[in-house]
Amino acid sequence: MSNINRFRRERAKQLRSNAAEPEQALWRALKNISVYGSHFRRQVPIGPYVADFACLKARLLIELDGGHHSHDDIAAKDEARTRWLESEGYRVIRFWNTELIENMNGVLDTIHAALYGSPQSEAVALPTPPRPDGRPSPSRGG
Repeated sequence: MSNINRFRRERAKQLRSNAAEPEQALWRALKNISVYGSHFRRQVPIGPYVADFACLKARLLIELDGGHHSHDDIAAKDEARTRWLESEGYRVIRFWNTELIENMNGVLDTIHAALYGSPQSEAVALPTPPRPDGRPSPSRGG
């Protein structure tokens, strides 16, 4: 295993251990969304990044942003990160931490709609979507 992969795994482990309250709240709430045939994971290394939450089977990533993400330099990095993840075939949903605090049900409805096409509809099996260009995932050594 390369030093970079080891570093990303260790960083993900640190982030899981030191999760902020909004991340902890969403992690608890995600258990209310039935993801048939899959599940969410937190702090998942994907390529050069560590995603806050991922449902890998649906290729859906959830990123939580605190107030510092509104600064131009960080917002530009977030945009570049989102573009890269989308180019790898992932869908990225971003929420502000305040959204979680003020409207958790709305956040969960948005996530459910991203998974199934409508808020809180009956869960159906998720097909494993193909990568857009058929290349192996960089997170799996590709």
